[in-house]
Amino acid sequence: MNRKDILDGLRRSPMVAVCVVGGGINGLSVFRELALQGVDVLLVEKSDFCSGASAAPSRMVHGGLRYLENGEFSLVRESLVERDRLLRNAPHYVAPLPTMVPIFDIFSGLANGVIRFLGLTRRPSRRGAIAIKAGLGIYDFLTRKRMQMPGHQFRSRKETLRKWPALNPLIRNSATYYDAWVSHPERIGIELLRDGLSAGPHAKALNYATIEQTAPGCFACKDEISGESFAIRPKLVINATGGWIDITNGKLFSEDARPARLMGGTKGSHLIVDSPALHDMLDGHMIYYENEDGRICILFPYLGKVLVGSTDIRVDDPDMVRCEADERDYILQSLAFVLPGVRLRLEDIVFQFAGVRPLPASKDSFTGRIPRDHFCTVLDGEDGGPPVLCMIGGKWTTFRSFGELAADMALGRLGRPRLVDTADRTFGGGRAFPKDRNGWIREVSAVTGVPLGRVAILFERYGTDAEEIARFVAAEPDHRLPHDGYSARELLHLVRTEAVEHLDDLLLRRTTLAVTGELSLVMTEAVLDLLAAEKAWTTRDRLEERTRFLALMRERHGVTEQTLAARNEQRSKPCETTAKSG
Repeated sequence: MNRKDILDGLRRSPMVAVCVVGGGINGLSVFRELALQGVDVLLVEKSDFCSGASAAPSRMVHGGLRYLENGEFSLVRESLVERDRLLRNAPHYVAPLPTMVPIFDIFSGLANGVIRFLGLTRRPSRRGAIAIKAGLGIYDFLTRKRMQMPGHQFRSRKETLRKWPALNPLIRNSATYYDAWVSHPERIGIELLRDGLSAGPHAKALNYATIEQTAPGCFACKDEISGESFAIRPKLVINATGGWIDITNGKLFSEDARPARLMGGTKGSHLIVDSPALHDMLDGHMIYYENEDGRICILFPYLGKVLVGSTDIRVDDPDMVRCEADERDYILQSLAFVLPGVRLRLEDIVFQFAGVRPLPASKDSFTGRIPRDHFCTVLDGEDGGPPVLCMIGGKWTTFRSFGELAADMALGRLGRPRLVDTADRTFGGGRAFPKDRNGWIREVSAVTGVPLGRVAILFERYGTDAEEIARFVAAEPDHRLPHDGYSARELLHLVRTEAVEHLDDLLLRRTTLAVTGELSLVMTEAVLDLLAAEKAWTTRDRLEERTRFLALMRERHGVTEQTLAARNEQRSKPCETTAKSG
């Protein structure tokens, strides 16, 4: 993934078969699909890969139980198939998640659910036991042939409160079913990227690069790192920018030819909470509950912390999306409703994030009724220029099938056959995934000389890709960083192999340091020093990068420099590195 080589190649030959605009999960998926078919494909992303909505999902990999009342049966069926594929193809990051639904009524929502299904009302309402039982019965029916996880079960009020005594005592009973969760969604995006790039030099991808039409059929690609622009001439453009699709189309077409509005996204905000008592109370389950206004909220253990969310608010400018104070208060109020005995302080929130759901344009007053399905719209090119295929809608779980759909449409226009099916293709650290994890860890430790405990941590983070990183770590003297789980050579490997250009690429997306609240100011400075040395930054460059990162953490994630400084003492234990460590 050498940026200089990619740019040099594009300067020499501006012709490409397909240019994918947008490096979120759907853009990376269609890029990988086309690359594996041998198509000459270039992906450009204006920021970092998976830095927009794909960095802010609910971390659920699910069928979409609530979409059933919208009548989106095909979407739920497709989502459940893709969920089960991810459990097989990405076992290092996707795992089963038992999900408990607290139920407060028996018949509530039954009649209203029917008329909502018929489109006669838009109002949310509380779902009772019968409506939930029907939905979970459909869920089980749709997965009956695969049966990778247990079917649903109901508990009485007494059984429920015995297992979760902090629940709102007004419940009547509860239901438990299985979906899944993803621990490192941004890393899955990087692994899709690397899988596509492995197909050969015909596959190229650039983060921090933009594209804009200069004349009909002609486009300029700008490298935002160097500031240089150069011409590219694609036969087809795929607009995979999600909530930014209309903004991107404004760059791909002249003002007179600008297409009609396609997107109408909504914002979802989430909190990451550090509360060991709440984490233990959940007993490994997600609580999938309705707030008092009937809107769905979630609460589940996430990498030692607790994830709580989310909101569903219309947005006009996706670049300005962040978790606002009123959303934070709403989420905390919803938590107080379902677990009235739990009291959280604002300082328990270690991270917050918000993303845009890429929904099709809709005038529906209730955002929960906007379809969550995906489809592609092809816009004719301007004055004989290349057509623009727009990927509309979609949810994180279905990224593979959505990418497959868009790629097949592109292949049809290019007159090329599909050569590789990705339905059962493992990728990244899910390849050759061992049944005996401990045995695999012992073997890699013995081969590389990296201590057992350190290999175990690497395996947890990267799956079987941990062997490559362990070999890199052991190849030269390593040194400790001010965090008990990281060393310099591990991060250096990410910088050199995963297109890291800025500090937030490394601390927010290639690792989970920031999202889990484990990032301290002293760790930030240490990683900045490592990155500055690798990039040969000047003192001024380093200062600008520090300022940029701290502003991002403060404005987008609610984490101030003072908060990071206060964590210095908490994360100062040394980590195991290798026998060669300094």
